[in-house]
Amino acid sequence: MTTSDPLADMFTRIRNAATARHEDVKIPSSKVKRAVAEVLQDEGFIRGISEVEDGPRKYLRLDLTYSEDRRAVLSGIRRVSRPGLRVYVSKSEIPRVFGGLGIAIMSTSQGVMSGREAWRRKIGGELLCYVW
Repeated sequence: MTTSDPLADMFTRIRNAATARHEDVKIPSSKVKRAVAEVLQDEGFIRGISEVEDGPRKYLRLDLTYSEDRRAVLSGIRRVSRPGLRVYVSKSEIPRVFGGLGIAIMSTSQGVMSGREAWRRKIGGELLCYVW
């Protein structure tokens, strides 16, 4: 299956797995997806990342994080910049998601990072998604 927006596919798989209360989700691997997954892990939305080989293909297995009452820590994820409409922000325009309760994930010249980290480093870039 080919998709024109692999990141949107990744976000949909994560959102669906969290809604269905799966322990983990398997997504096709790429460098950008791994970088986004590492940001999600650093921010506590997923517990772990592992690489799984299934024949010639490589997949990322993301272990989702749940609270004590079996509710997913990741309650929402929304794609902002997409292939048809790229969204770029300067360092002063980096948005706060839900008043600081969520994060923005950005692709910058220094790699993929959270909006908070980009603000600390005083760099702008492409706004990939919001996570809350």
